[in-house]
Amino acid sequence: MTITNDLEQIDESYLQTLIDNSVGEGKNIEYKQSLPGNTDNDKKEFLADVSSFANANGGTIFYGISENSSSGTPEALLGLEIQNSDSEINRLDNILRTGIEPRIPSFHIKSIPLNNSKAIIAIQTAKSWISPHRVTFKGHDKFYSRSSNGKYPLAVTELRVAFNLSETITEKIKNFKDSRISNIVADDTPVPLKENARIVLQLIPLNAFIPGQKHEIIDQREAESKLAPFFGRSGWSGRYNFDGYLTFTGTPENKFRSYTQFFRNGIIEAVDSHIIRSRTTQEQTTEKLIPSSGFEEELIHSLYRYMKFQESYKIELPIIVFVTLIGVKGYKMALRHNPWHDELPAIDKDLLNLPEVMIENYETKSEHILLPCINAVWNACGFEKSHNFDENNNWTKPS
Repeated sequence: MTITNDLEQIDESYLQTLIDNSVGEGKNIEYKQSLPGNTDNDKKEFLADVSSFANANGGTIFYGISENSSSGTPEALLGLEIQNSDSEINRLDNILRTGIEPRIPSFHIKSIPLNNSKAIIAIQTAKSWISPHRVTFKGHDKFYSRSSNGKYPLAVTELRVAFNLSETITEKIKNFKDSRISNIVADDTPVPLKENARIVLQLIPLNAFIPGQKHEIIDQREAESKLAPFFGRSGWSGRYNFDGYLTFTGTPENKFRSYTQFFRNGIIEAVDSHIIRSRTTQEQTTEKLIPSSGFEEELIHSLYRYMKFQESYKIELPIIVFVTLIGVKGYKMALRHNPWHDELPAIDKDLLNLPEVMIENYETKSEHILLPCINAVWNACGFEKSHNFDENNNWTKPS
């Protein structure tokens, strides 16, 4: 039978099918009768099991299923007696987040209820593209991977290959990002943009450059909605193109204000040339101001939409987010109720490569993901941090 990669599809009937079909342990699946305890040895074994999946091709561990020790096939859905599933999931989550370096970017833990009032705990780990991951708990300091016979410590030659692969992927992401920014600066864009300062938002999955990554648009209406360009609320258009799918707003006669390009390998690039632009005052002087609340709000809402789109297409995490500002030298941060903009510091660089951030969980708020980028823009304008976030780092739209 085919082993599903969608943890949400796994229920008791699916687990019983694993038993009925004698689906044995192997490179992508493992059965354990009981959960790891709180002893150091239990935790080290647990960390080794999960990291071995991340360093190989990913897979799932099912806790609460007995197995035949000689054949590795599952025998019965015994289940676990758990008083509080959420508490147990949090315990396992904390062990994983503190005992492995670098932290595994994509794993999910689910409690699956059984008819006998017990539960199965499943931990699904995706193949990591920032591997190899090392177990560091209590000085254990070892790398593990998996074969059809289970986990094993990585040899020196295998470690070298794993590190080289990770570096190659990182280099490909950087080269793609830099190449696209160069094209945007040179006006080599899918549609001609207005000649203003530009905001570039790029969401690049770590596995985007792995051979075979291909995501075709299934529902054009959904694509046009979730891939709406910056400030696309008043109307926008969408069409297929060579790279994948493109949305845009504006007219060819006056040039376009913004576009969003979805690439078939899962990358999203959104560019705006309308939000940050010079304005002529009543005194006929030119002001170069960044509308702080409008800039932040549009960035936050756009990232939210694009994350939902990538999640709906089951694009694997983690995803690296890059925000770049082009042509912003001399711009100042516009502060509400502050007419003394002339006294504020101005950005002294034409190109701002803001700190890269990572999406590790689709449930994370887009405003929390973008906060380091937004604060960096305020830093460039002479401020310690954004004025539009509260003490809990939640974005608060100025009244």
